[in-house]
This record gives sequence, C-alpha cells and structure tokens, in this order.
Amino acid sequence: MAIGEQFYGNPAANPHDPKEALPKLSYALDAVRAYQFEVHFDGLPPSIGGVTQNGLTLAAKQVSQASMAVEDIEVHRANDKLFYPGKVSQEDITITFDNLISKEGDAFAAMWQWFKRGYDPVTGKAMTDVDGTDLGGSNQFKAKKVSIVLLKGNLDHVKAVELFGVYPKAWKTAEFNYAQNEFNTLEVTFRFDYMDAFSQPSVLQGLA
Repeated sequence: MAIGEQFYGNPAANPHDPKEALPKLSYALDAVRAYQFEVHFDGLPPSIGGVTQNGLTLAAKQVSQASMAVEDIEVHRANDKLFYPGKVSQEDITITFDNLISKEGDAFAAMWQWFKRGYDPVTGKAMTDVDGTDLGGSNQFKAKKVSIVLLKGNLDHVKAVELFGVYPKAWKTAEFNYAQNEFNTLEVTFRFDYMDAFSQPSVLQGLA
C-alpha cells in the first residue's frame, strides 16, 4: 500500500485493541471523490459570450482523463536495447456539460462560439474572430488555462490539474430521444499544449 512501508503490518494501522486507538484503516485511506470537482476556464477569447473578468463558469458534468506521456527513444547497443525519453504526447480531453436552459452558464452557446474561432463552418474561415479579425499568429483562439480542481468534503481545493494553451477541436450534442428521461448534455473535446498537476496549498489558494 505505502511505498517503503508495510502498511498492514504496522500496529497503528490495525491495533489489536480498538479501544486504545482508532485503527488507521478507518481514516488514513480517505481519498478524493470522483464527483467532487470544478472546472475553471481562464483567459478565453474576450468576444465569447458569458466571459467575465473572472473567466467562465459552466456546469461541467464529466471530465475524461487528463493525460500526458513521453514517447520512447530506442537505443540498440550490441545485445541490449535501452530507452530514453523522447517527444511528448498529449491526449485529447473531453468535458461533458449540462445543456442548461438559463443563459448564465450556457455551455451550448459559449463553446460553439469558441469552436468557431478555430473554424467557422458558416463562412469557411479559420482562426477568425466574429468581427473578421485574423487570429492567425496570435493566441486569441486558445484559452490561457483550464483548471480541473479537486475538492475535499468541505469543498476546499485540495489538488488541481492545469491545462495550458487549450482550444476546442470537437463540439457534439448528446442524442435527442423521446424515450430518454434525463437532461440533455453537450460534449466538447479539447486540445492542449502543456499540463501541470499539484497539491500545494499556496498555489490552490489562487484558484478560489
């Protein structure tokens, strides 16, 4: 369980007499819940509706795994094969939003407006703002940062994954079906350039 320690062999983990001490197993293995999270969008293109100086707040329902990997460089020497870290490889991240009726937190409109900064299927133009401004060579089509913030039971920030240089590459509504009895959702797939992850209280304070 623990690195360099036999957790279950530790007398404090499971004492013979629970009256003397509460077993560590009853509290030390607590972890972040999969459903306790927030998603913050910062540094979005200013022409997107709903964006304020505090960024954009949306009803994120589900977030796929955030992943970054380093590809292998194989080095062959005589009878051996060795490996060194090579180029980085980022996977897409997909966020599912509730398709809210309220204009506040309307992911349907905000994400579509953002998607059109990369490519507008109506005009056929790419990397162009609503007023016709060419966004090529600028960072105006990317979000500065998207933070996936993990929460404790009291809703304090405990850990975070930050994605930098983010833009939407796919926008997809959920199926519409008379037989369904649930809220409709919106699924947006994002690309990012860099990623960081941390659990430092001093850094997390800036995400409040």
